[in-house]
Amino acid sequence: MAITGQFLVLFIIVHLLGNSSIFIPGGINAYAEHLHALPPLVWGFRLVILCVAIIHIFFGVQLSLENRAANPDTYAVKNLKKATLSSTSMLYTGLLLLAFILYHLLQFTVRATPDIRVGVDALGRVDVFGMVTNSFSHGIIAFLYIAAMVVLFLHLSHGIQSFFQTMGWNNEKSLPVFGKIGKVAAVVFLIGYASIPFVIVTGILKG
Repeated sequence: MAITGQFLVLFIIVHLLGNSSIFIPGGINAYAEHLHALPPLVWGFRLVILCVAIIHIFFGVQLSLENRAANPDTYAVKNLKKATLSSTSMLYTGLLLLAFILYHLLQFTVRATPDIRVGVDALGRVDVFGMVTNSFSHGIIAFLYIAAMVVLFLHLSHGIQSFFQTMGWNNEKSLPVFGKIGKVAAVVFLIGYASIPFVIVTGILKG
């Protein structure tokens, strides 16, 4: 579960770098065109990520069920000295992210939602920039994406630190350091991803 989680973190990094090209004039349309020019590579990559995600979800649910089976009784008083909101809600944030990913795929990959309008830019490329700006100009959609990134922040702020612990690379001295690394990385992802719908819905970035 930890290893598949880190593969997904790498995907999040790559996806963020690609999405950030929206801040470069014509950048995201050029990025999308390059991807569409390499269908075997793109679909192979998607298949690998899909398999990794399925394995991650399977073991995540299994781990949660095993933990509950090991502690079936609810304590009258909970004394969770090291527990945090992110650590105790991993299953729920994971399921919320799964629901969001399915919606995201229906929206921008399948293009099945009514807010998506497919057009071409001045160079005859698929106007991904126009699709994104038109979609995020709807306040409810922008809010949904920003809320999903807050959920991602909660999931990763514990998940990244947990990876080092699972691999046995931490101790009492390094644990706080890895914890801070996880939180900083989660904040970077939150700001990076949430900034796109934010600047569009506020009119800072216009289509």
